[in-house]
Amino acid sequence: MTAEVDRSPFAELPAGLVEEVLGQATAAGDRLIASIRQAKEDRERYRKTLLERGMLQHESTVGFPSLPTTCGVDGSYAIERLLTADLCAAAAVAVEGLTPPSEKRHWSQPHHFVYVAIEEHHAETATVLRAVMLGRELLLAGRAPHDIVMLDMTLTLPIIYLNQALNQAPETPSLQCSQEFLAHCVEYLDAYLTVLRADRSDRQFIGLPKYSTRRELGHVLGWSAHHDDRGLLSLLLQSGELTRPMPLEQPHQPWHLNTLGLGAELRGQADRLAAEIANALEHVYVVYYKPHDWLPAVRVEMPQGVALNRHRLATVIQGLKHQCASPGILEPYPVYLADRMAKAAARAMPAFRQVATQRVAEEYEGDLADVFFAMHGYRSEVGG
Repeated sequence: MTAEVDRSPFAELPAGLVEEVLGQATAAGDRLIASIRQAKEDRERYRKTLLERGMLQHESTVGFPSLPTTCGVDGSYAIERLLTADLCAAAAVAVEGLTPPSEKRHWSQPHHFVYVAIEEHHAETATVLRAVMLGRELLLAGRAPHDIVMLDMTLTLPIIYLNQALNQAPETPSLQCSQEFLAHCVEYLDAYLTVLRADRSDRQFIGLPKYSTRRELGHVLGWSAHHDDRGLLSLLLQSGELTRPMPLEQPHQPWHLNTLGLGAELRGQADRLAAEIANALEHVYVVYYKPHDWLPAVRVEMPQGVALNRHRLATVIQGLKHQCASPGILEPYPVYLADRMAKAAARAMPAFRQVATQRVAEEYEGDLADVFFAMHGYRSEVGG
């Protein structure tokens, strides 16, 4: 049944709605063509500006250190809205990348964390569950022994999600995911600070967001507001080129973590970590790099200690180039694998629900109709 729906996406839609959608999609395509044409016309001018301002360099200028070991980290969460409760799951996965011939594998299999719970119906469950997922991603990243640890996110994302959970978890103590978050929030903050500082020269932490609206270069160089940096630089950069490191665009308000809801035993540690995290976020740098012709420009966010150290930056560039080895994968290999595994965990929620339903049916003494009504799912919420 699912396969038939996938092959006929319009099967259950009114004919008039389909016609209107197709017409609007065609108009949207025309606007996109105009935008691409304009970018092509501006390409040489923008590239010339980059060269004149000394903001473009080739990978050969940073050097060729030995191939580093790598891993990618990603996560996902899902909520099945049942009649009587919510079935919640969060997973974080760390996957080793392609191993250089001269190196031994650090891990024989991927490392992971999984959390499954039945929660009462609550509007903020997703907020806290997402922070648990993210916190576990940070813990996996901080413990990885690899030369380069790639996170499938912008390095500013954790402060947003963790701050939301710090606001909501103390107000929802009946949620198991709130208890899970509060029990480990200091560990999550400490792991986040480890990533942002990257004090050890043998470990480089980098953020690789797939989607970003930031325009650090665009604002400095006066590029059209219609183009974000990554989209335009995918057209401007040639294979092997990268931009010089520049500071991350900062928000209008200072970075902040609200720790007021934490108990006295946690508050002191959390306040110290929150202040250091806010300071570290002011020293994050951005590089755009195009490893091969077939790839879009990769946005690489990294701590200042990595970006401004020539050897550490060269290690990152070498690692990215080595892990972007297949034209069929438009991102570094370990990030691709981690993303696939994390999303597969979220897609498996119906199977988790079936296992839980079977267990309840085995142990329940009453009418089984009560069980199947209680475990009936109305909709799913998935994120990562």
